[in-house]
Amino acid sequence: MTTNLERIVDGDGHINEDLAAISEFLPPKFRDNPARLLNASLFPALDHLHGGHFVETPGRRDRGAALVGPAEWEVFLREVGIDSTVLYPTKGLGFGKIVSRDWSIAVARAYNDWLHSTYLARSPRFKGMALIPMQEPEAAIEELRRAVEDLGFVGAMLPSFGLSDHLGSKMYWGVYEEANRLGCAIAVHGGAHSGIGLDNMNVYAPVHALGHPLGQAYALAGMTFNGVFERFPNMRVGFMEGGIAWFLMCWERFTASHATHMEYQLRDDDMLGPKIGEKVSDYLQRQIDADRVFIGCEGDEPALAYAVKELGNKPFLYSSDFPHEVTKDSCVEELNELLENEELTSADKEAILYKNALRFYGL
Repeated sequence: MTTNLERIVDGDGHINEDLAAISEFLPPKFRDNPARLLNASLFPALDHLHGGHFVETPGRRDRGAALVGPAEWEVFLREVGIDSTVLYPTKGLGFGKIVSRDWSIAVARAYNDWLHSTYLARSPRFKGMALIPMQEPEAAIEELRRAVEDLGFVGAMLPSFGLSDHLGSKMYWGVYEEANRLGCAIAVHGGAHSGIGLDNMNVYAPVHALGHPLGQAYALAGMTFNGVFERFPNMRVGFMEGGIAWFLMCWERFTASHATHMEYQLRDDDMLGPKIGEKVSDYLQRQIDADRVFIGCEGDEPALAYAVKELGNKPFLYSSDFPHEVTKDSCVEELNELLENEELTSADKEAILYKNALRFYGL
């Protein structure tokens, strides 16, 4: 078998929203209402922590105040050597904090229409992950169907924090049933870090370091112990931008705690998930092997080779995070580090660089 180490699919890129352009896709009731000036940002603030610190990132330093649009994205793809990218929001990472059900529906549809018009219709190298209004699950079902079947999106993003319940909650099962029918990707993504015990942290680096993986762990817990993966076997769930060390922690801690804290249930047919006496690590491995669980990773993660040794190479997919705190040079350096990692086989590298993204997103 030959391997192709020259192909790269970016499993997690981001756009800078053009809020004025997105607003043009709002329904007239909202778009033409003077009260919308109060909601010109469309999305709630991610949290008070992003704006409450004076922080410089390499990307912000190099680009200044310049926003990255589709043309800049195409330059990045060409210069780094990436074949295609799957696009997630930036300000829209706070979408789960919208409390008005109708506003969440309107903003989701407007964002999806704008992303399709601005990126997906421009080039097949751009793939889209939709926003869906989980605040109103029935509407989320409709928007997921529209985004995948009519707009050609590869799935939808769910915020790790901000919604009214954890992502394993039964209130969201109808959405997962539709994703199961569509056979599409559902990705959990963080970015909103308030209300999780970090609100008074006076330095931002640990907020960023902890906020993303904590949200992923919380989502994985709800989905695992409520049987979401086995209940909806054709839905693929990815956990993005938390690195991989958090998953190894859950792998060990969930297994140990489940062995000593047996939860008896009356309705065994309703509450799926790891059974009493079953190792959670074995349960999660089955979900990975069945292509139901994927994990976004970066090329320079110290634990990557160990994680591949423990879990196999199937769940991990390369994510650039461009244009957030990264630059073209840092992405090239990161990819070179992955390619030069002697603890990974060529098959491992090929899986991480593009094969797993193709399977997760159904490309």
